[in-house]
Amino acid sequence: MPGYTDDKEAVLKRLRRIEGQIRGLQRMVDEDTYCIDVLTQISAATKALESVALELLDGHLAHCVREAVATGGPDADAKVAEASAAIARLVRS
Repeated sequence: MPGYTDDKEAVLKRLRRIEGQIRGLQRMVDEDTYCIDVLTQISAATKALESVALELLDGHLAHCVREAVATGGPDADAKVAEASAAIARLVRS
């Protein structure tokens, strides 16, 4: 079971809001909106996605990784490595 299961509706609501932001960006470009205004909205959408990603990562650590570490064994090592790789991807983006 994913770590975000309890907050699934909230996560979906935030993703739908971000989807609306992206559609708004498409409209802005279609309407030849000033470049800086488009870039500002891209930055806002990026931050919104990063926020959702951090929330999902927090849930993964609190649920999936904690459970695997409590159980121990190779699955624990794999979950920690997987979380570390996800953090590295977020930091690079």
